[in-house]
Amino acid sequence: MGVYSEDVFQVLYTTLLTWHHEITRDQWRVLAAAWLGWILDAMDVLMFSFALTSIRAEFQLSAAAAGALAAVPLATSALGGVVFGYWSDRCGRTRAMAWSILLFSVFTALTATSRSVLELVVWRSVVGIGLGGEWAAGSVLVAETWPAQHRAKGIGLMQSGWALGYIAAAALSALLLPRWGWRPLFAAGVLPAFFTWWIRRNLDEPSEWRKAKQAQTEPITVLMRPPLRGRVLLFASLCCSLLFGYWGLFTWIPAYLSSPVAKGGAGLDIVKTSGWIIPMQMGAFFGYVLFGFIADRVGRRAAFLTFVLTTAALIPVYGLLGRNQTVLLMLGPLVGFFGHGYFSSFGVIAAELFPAGARATAQGFCYNAGRGLSAFAPAVIGALADRYGIGAALGVTPVFFLGGAVVMLWLRDGPVPSRP
Repeated sequence: MGVYSEDVFQVLYTTLLTWHHEITRDQWRVLAAAWLGWILDAMDVLMFSFALTSIRAEFQLSAAAAGALAAVPLATSALGGVVFGYWSDRCGRTRAMAWSILLFSVFTALTATSRSVLELVVWRSVVGIGLGGEWAAGSVLVAETWPAQHRAKGIGLMQSGWALGYIAAAALSALLLPRWGWRPLFAAGVLPAFFTWWIRRNLDEPSEWRKAKQAQTEPITVLMRPPLRGRVLLFASLCCSLLFGYWGLFTWIPAYLSSPVAKGGAGLDIVKTSGWIIPMQMGAFFGYVLFGFIADRVGRRAAFLTFVLTTAALIPVYGLLGRNQTVLLMLGPLVGFFGHGYFSSFGVIAAELFPAGARATAQGFCYNAGRGLSAFAPAVIGALADRYGIGAALGVTPVFFLGGAVVMLWLRDGPVPSRP
């Protein structure tokens, strides 16, 4: 028993405390850039979710119409993922990431000038193109730069930026929305544009991409041939299923918490809503990070199924207990942990399914095909909320998480690193 305990302690010590010595300064710099880019991506998306109630009131929108409006950047992000993914394979990861951040930050600021629903649709459409491109370039950059035995950790740490971006959006919304409304919130979205200058000055292209570039392969042609064609279809199906469930759930959680109890919500004010969201996103932060450690230890598939199936079990309980604010506060970190952590798998799976010369194109298409399809999710949940109440409507989303679990069983599992 004593020897076994020492072995377990040694594994935990090696897994959690010593691995970072194997990561170089340049690799940490790449991670920092992709991580900050993902924080900014999340801030943009979630600021709109927090502002949705105010925008609904100003433009007199139904829940279904508001959900459709929230879906606009999700739909156009599919185009952004394909365009920037292809550009990333042809012209470089860092260049594509910098331009995508510049695009969505400038047009987020222009959202503040909207005087009609049509203007909102136009600005948010362009924002979506930039948002789709940022992940396609940034996650591939990390996957190609970090060593294979720590790839899931690197992607997990990058994905944790989404939780911090969510928290930042909640804090900014609590600060600005009650006093000045939604327009100043979006005007502040121009600030990430200055980050692109640092990216272009401080990041080099990964050596794996430079070698693939010399081969002069055409990414789309490569992906249309077996066996990669089948992998594209399966990975796209996985992303479509999970992202539909994710956006159907998390787009409406702020509105669920702030909606009256009579309409199936929790009846919290905007400040309390932010207070309930932040613990959830702290759980998400640890979910993103720890998923990477777990996946590097036990394998991608086992970690993925654990997170997704637990999410499917938690959501109905969370959606039907809106009247009990204490239970919601306690469940929030668990919903955040399991409901976000599996996102750390996408970049790892893509890196291990597709060759470097076509990797960003495949990843950009598959992930953002999911984002594009998930554009319907907020509208679907909004329509159900109008009829059955928002808490009950959220209970539909576990079906899509279960669908993602089924698709994962068909995908090739990544390697499990050798144990120390």
